[in-house]
This record gives sequence, structure tokens and C-alpha cells, in this order.
Amino acid sequence: MSTGSHSLFSPLRLPAFRGLWAGSAIYFTGNAMQVMAASWLMVELTGSSFLAALVQTAVFLPMFLLALPAGVMADTTDRRKLILRALAVQVGVMLVLALLALLGWAGPATLLLFTFAAGCCTALLSPAWNTSVADTVPREDMPQAITAMSIAWNSARAIGPSIAGFVFAWLGAGWVFGLAVLSAVVMMQAVRRWPPAEHAKSPLPAERLWTGTVAGLRYARHSPMILAQLLRTVAYSGAGSALWALLPAIASQQLQLGAAGFGFLMGCLGTGAVAAGLVLGKLRARLGLERLVAAGCFLFAGVMVVSAFVRIPAVVFVALAIGGAAWMAVMATFNTATQSSAPPWVRSRAVALHTVSALGSFAIGSAFWGAVSGLAGLGVALGLAAIAMVAGILLARPFPLRMGDTQEVTPVSLWEETFIQDQPLPDDGPVSVEVGYRIRAGEAQEFLHAVSQLRASRRRDGASLWRVYRDLGDPSRYVERFIVASWSEYLHQRSRATLADREVEARVREFVQEGEPVTMQYYIAER
Repeated sequence: MSTGSHSLFSPLRLPAFRGLWAGSAIYFTGNAMQVMAASWLMVELTGSSFLAALVQTAVFLPMFLLALPAGVMADTTDRRKLILRALAVQVGVMLVLALLALLGWAGPATLLLFTFAAGCCTALLSPAWNTSVADTVPREDMPQAITAMSIAWNSARAIGPSIAGFVFAWLGAGWVFGLAVLSAVVMMQAVRRWPPAEHAKSPLPAERLWTGTVAGLRYARHSPMILAQLLRTVAYSGAGSALWALLPAIASQQLQLGAAGFGFLMGCLGTGAVAAGLVLGKLRARLGLERLVAAGCFLFAGVMVVSAFVRIPAVVFVALAIGGAAWMAVMATFNTATQSSAPPWVRSRAVALHTVSALGSFAIGSAFWGAVSGLAGLGVALGLAAIAMVAGILLARPFPLRMGDTQEVTPVSLWEETFIQDQPLPDDGPVSVEVGYRIRAGEAQEFLHAVSQLRASRRRDGASLWRVYRDLGDPSRYVERFIVASWSEYLHQRSRATLADREVEARVREFVQEGEPVTMQYYIAER
């Protein structure tokens, strides 16, 4: 894939991207302030590192539960309405939490419940938001745009907790939650000013929530690029969640810091991430994906070891800045690779699955490492997490990373009719499709190798079963057969073909005898 210029300023020159970037930066800052205030309030109320870690779980577990359905809705419905409605609910939830905190009625259960509700709103809007922002820039600027958004998010994690720490110490948690409400309102105005582009019109029936969810999971399962990126993300985020989840305990128990000190610790992570984002394009071009990810894993593991055993605040501050840079470099690389490897029809679902992989494992990992810390201590929990982080590098051999090529994500623009006299109803099925080839003598093995390349795309785009058969009555004739759940699903499968898929089909047809047509037959289940 062409990466164009490595400059972050390329996408920021576009007014729509610049406006959405600024709105999201404010929104992310408000969210970071809310999380910091909830975490520290939990420490003050209970003194429990496990309950403090559960705040992170309450923030990110909704991503695990809702991101994929939200991705389906983002791919198939009006993204503007989806984002605005989720933000409106979030504003209401945070207003109530702010009032409860100001009145002194926000206990541990209340904090977790309202933090979870706000996290659900963020989960519902995230896939639509991410793909909407990516759509505002040319494809060659997508890596820079994703990096710029990552900088906004990590800047928020640097600035937000620091601001929240001072506001918390001065005015209390309720005012911090109130500022988070204002940030969501700013985000709403940005979406109204620069609404997402509408989906391209299609003659096909819209995908339903369940079938769209299955389609997204199937695509990830049968796309080697997407699957590798998701598995690598799970491993990295799950191990790295230990540091983020146990940071309140590190601040209070290890370094004897207050709310402002805890905010500064989080700010160090965010500052390092921003610094890495400014040079990430050049680093990625120079080192390549795998070397960059490996370096990030080693650095972050080292930071966890320092945080576990060093009690000098200044040393930990510097280490956390390095850790933030490593986290940014690796996670932005995974995110860019995922978005660049998915065609438009499933891109929001690919983003959602990246979110599920990153934040779902983050939420589960936060609870796990919090429990380990409670049973064995901070040092043991962070040391084991560092070992797990380094071990994740071994996944590079079975699951290598790469960016998708333009041919692999560009859909075929021409819609082909099926030439069937009596069209089945959309829900009729299952449907069996047979493609017949009569090939030249002596080229059977070469043909079978070529036609096998169709398996991944057929399964990825809708087929539940796929096989190639040889006609026992005619050794030159082979039949490719695959089964799709319904007629509607088959039509969707045809519309999902990319330029790369068509090239594979063309190579298969090169083996067909001259003058012999490639036949297609359709069968629909009756019993």
C-alpha cells in the first residue's frame, strides 16, 4: 500500500478532518478526565486496588460487548444519527453522575454502573466515528490520519488526567464529571458541522444486525491479514493492561502520591505517546512493521519492571513516558494495518473487531492483573505481565503483519446480474452455487493450485462451505461448489468482490479450454 507522505500535516490540511480531529481531541480529553476521577474516587472510597482496576474494566468491557454490533450498524445505517444519539445518551448519563458526586451519593457501585453506561455509549459510536474520520482523507493519507487521531487520543490521556487531578483536588470529582459532559457536547457540534458521508446506494437489501455480525466475524476469520492483526492486538493489549490498570495502586502504594501525582503519572504515559506519534511515520518506514512492534514490546515490558520495583518517582515518570511511546507505536501500527486491510463494506466491522481485540482484552486483563496484584502483590503482577508481553513477540512467525494493497480493498465497480428468470426471495436458501470449468489436458495440478486461491475469498465474503470436485465422467471438467446461507447473502457476496479477487478468477479461467464457457448453476434448498 502506498503510504504517500509521512507528514502528519497532510490530513490536517483538510478542513473536515481538522474539525473532526479537534472535536475528538476535546472529547477524548473529557473521557480521560472522567476515567481518572472515577479511578481515584474509587481509591479514596475503598482503598482497594482490585476495585480501582475494575473501573478500567467498566470503561472498556462495553467495547468487548457492543463494538461489533456497533460496527454492523455503522456499515449499514446512518452514521451521523448513530453517533449523535450515542453522545446524547452519554451526556445524560454523565450529568446524573456529576450530580450524584456533587451531593456525595456516588458510592463504589454507582461509580462502576455509570462508568459502564458511559462506556457503552462510547462503544456504540466508536466504529462509526473512526471510519467517518478515515473517509475524510485520501487512502494514501490514511496512515497519517490514523496516527493523528492516535495523537489526539494520547494527548488527551496526557492532558486529561493532569487537569482532572488538579480539579479533583481543588473542587472534587463532580466537577470533573461535569467537564466530561461539556466535552461530549463539543463532539456533538463537530459531527453536526462535518457529518459523515452517506453510504453508497445499493440495489441489495440492507444487512440485518445478526447476519451483519456473522459476516464481520466470518471476514476476519478467513482474511489472513485481519486475523493476524487481531490476534497480535489481543496479546499485546492483554499483557500491557497490567500497567494501566494498576497505575492507581502504583501511585498510592508504591510512590505515595496523591490525586495530582496520579494524574501526572497518566500524563507521562500520554506525553510519551504523543512524542512517538510525531515521528511514527518515519519510524515505521525505516524499521518496518515487525521490528517496530518487537521494539515496542521490549520497551513496554521494561517499563512494567521499573514500575514494579522502583520507588523513586522521577525514575518512574521517565519510564512511563517511554512506555507511552512504545504503547502508541504498537497500537497505532495494529490499527493502521487493520483499517488499511479491509474493504469499505466491512471497514467499520474491522475497526470494531480491532476495538474488541484491544479493549476487550484490556478490560479482561485489567481485572485479571488486579486480582493477581491483590493476591500476590504489585511486583509479581507486573513482572508476570512483562514476561507475557515479551512472549507475545513469538506470534510474529505464525501471524505476520502487513498493510493491505489497494487492489485488495477496492471493490469491483461493475454490478453483474445473475440472469435467473424467477428470482428467489431474499431469505430463501441455503443456496448452492456451482461453477464449472473444462480445462486443458495436462494442467490439472496447476489449475487446482490456482482455483484453491478462491477458497479464502469465497469463505471470507459469505460461503459456509467450499470444495472443488472432479467430474468422474469427464476428466477435463471440474466443478467449484460453495454454499451460502440465503439468496440475499449470495447477492451480497457477489457485490463484495475486490479487484484482487477478480485477478484470481482471471488466472483460474486461463486454464479453461479455448471456446469453452465457464458455466454457473444455482440450486436452492427445498427440504
